[in-house]
Parts: sequence; C-alpha cells; structure tokens
Amino acid sequence: MKKLPLIAILIVAASLIYWAFTRIPPKSEKSGEPEVEIEDSSEYWESVTSVEQTPSYQPPPPEHNFYSDGPKTRDGIGKYYQGREIAYVMGHPAIQWLERPEREKEEAPTKALDLIKLAPGEVLADIGAGSGYYSLRIAMTHPNSRVVSVDIQPEMIDFLKGRTDKLGIANVSPHLGKIDGIGLPDESIDAALMIDAYHEFSHPYEMMKSIASALRPGGRVYLLEYREEDPDVPIKPLHKMSQEQAKKEMALVGLEWDTTIDDLPWQHFMVFKKP
Repeated sequence: MKKLPLIAILIVAASLIYWAFTRIPPKSEKSGEPEVEIEDSSEYWESVTSVEQTPSYQPPPPEHNFYSDGPKTRDGIGKYYQGREIAYVMGHPAIQWLERPEREKEEAPTKALDLIKLAPGEVLADIGAGSGYYSLRIAMTHPNSRVVSVDIQPEMIDFLKGRTDKLGIANVSPHLGKIDGIGLPDESIDAALMIDAYHEFSHPYEMMKSIASALRPGGRVYLLEYREEDPDVPIKPLHKMSQEQAKKEMALVGLEWDTTIDDLPWQHFMVFKKP
C-alpha cells in the first residue's frame, strides 16, 4: 500500500510529459514571432492598392534636370541619371529565370531573407516584386506583417495574384504601380525592398521620392544590387551597381545610408533610412 503514492506521482508525471510533447503550439510560436494583438488592416490595404491598369499612362515632364540623353548601349535605354545609363527592364517572359532553382546557390536568398527585419504589424513594400519570389517568402515568414507587392507590369501582378490565391496567403497585397511612383499613401509603410530592380527604373528620382514619401519616419530601404565592384559577378555591367553610386542616388532624395552587408555571393545588401 505504501507504493501507491509513488505510482500516482509517476502517472501524473507521465501525463504532464505527454501533454508537453503532443500539444499544438500557438501560431506565433510556429512563425517565431511573439504573440501580440495585431490590428487587421486588410480592408485598408484593399482600399489603397489597385491591380487595374491605367491606359496609356505618360508621366508629366520632370521638374528637374537630373536626366540626360547619351549613347545607347546594348543593354541600356540611352537615358542617364547621376552618371549611369539606365538598364532595360526585365520583362514578364523572364519569370522562369526569377524562379530558377539554382537561384539559392547563386544569390543565397534564404540568407538575404534573414537580414530583412520586419516586426509584427509592420508593412513592407516589395518594389519591382516580379513573380513574388521574395514577397511570398517574406509573407510566410512574417504572418503578422503585411507585404505590398508593387510592379509596373500587369502580367507580373496577375501571376502573383494567382500564386497568393493558390497558396492561401492573406497578408500579401498585389499593387500595380507606375513608372514614376508606387502610388501608396504618405507614411503608410515601414520598409521598402528592391531586389535587383532599382537600376532598371526609368524614372529613378521620381520613384525614390515616392518611396521616401510612403515611408514612415525611421523607415528602412533594403536595396540589393549586383556588385559592380566585383568583376567575378557574372552579370551584365548595366545590371550592376556600386555602393558609391547607390549612396549618391539615395542621398539625392533624403535617404541616409545605414549599413552595407556584403555577405551574399553576388549582391550588395544595402540599408538606407528615412530620417
């Protein structure tokens, strides 16, 4: 009879161990984000984003003299900004290249994703989102945050919408921008991301002014560009950018350089901030 208390203790202990290992963790534990109360902003973003194309849009003449015409090279458009020729835009037929399986080996996007900081409730605009390669992964990694996927090509937006619907991802808002602005409200985003896209903007000054206006004070710009300084990076010269050039162009719209992390195989990972 004296053994009964010991048996009872063992039964209780076994029950506690079984509960600890078989319970389903809260959603926030699965995603690695703290469990916090996040206001549902879905209706707001549905009201300020659009996937409808503006017919025959032409930007107004610039109110500055930052652009100039010059020799047109094979991969450029003959338009120059701050001493560099602007590159051709990669069109939607190149979606398969964006989604290529060897991208992880060549660019280490998993490592880049770890460097992008996004707190619960924050909003990140993926500018030049393309197929949504980064947008979808960021949204799944940060389920309590929102990703606004901006692109100027309706075909890219349609492709992205199809993928978000298929995967059931609710915190991605596809948004059709324009060549001279992202079309988001002032101080509505906490971060902007550009992956190998900025060097193709035909109106880089206007686009960056638009992004800077949409950022909240202290907002971050994550700018990834193939390293021009590295001759071993196997990318066409006009599709590369030096850190010095990027700093000069971001400063022109009031963004301050914060840090550069050169830990990726081919790209600069540059961070700028809005004062």
